Amino acid sequence: MDDDLEYVGFWARVGAALIDTVLLLVIVIPLLHWFYGAHYWDPARQGWLAGPADLLVSWVFPAVATVVFWLYRAATPGKMAIGARVVDAATGQPPSFNQSVLRYLGYYVSILPFCLGLIWVGFDPRKQGWHDKIARTVVVRAKRRGP
Repeated sequence: MDDDLEYVGFWARVGAALIDTVLLLVIVIPLLHWFYGAHYWDPARQGWLAGPADLLVSWVFPAVATVVFWLYRAATPGKMAIGARVVDAATGQPPSFNQSVLRYLGYYVSILPFCLGLIWVGFDPRKQGWHDKIARTVVVRAKRRGP
């Protein structure tokens, strides 16, 4: 790894994830309300999905947007805000399409056992979560970031 870079730790990545979540919610919530109306938010509503638009807006759009950001910017908006980027662990280059898809799917593997795969970032020497290990990626940023 380049001497001017450092691995991005747990709390910085939590901050980036919060930024990404808020940005996604700003898009997803109005779209779901537009497609389904106030009924969508009714706690008595049955099922995980309200219909095909729910699948597209709640699951497909976030996955595609995330992978596209990784492919073209090597970072989501949250990671860009903290000066971080996702790179191939061996080459330091932006992740490939396959790595990006594996990394996204790896989030589910990381989340299922009580988020242990995400918490792993806090203990791993290279700050890799299970999703990073699965996709062979690391998250890095410049050591000297300025004020």
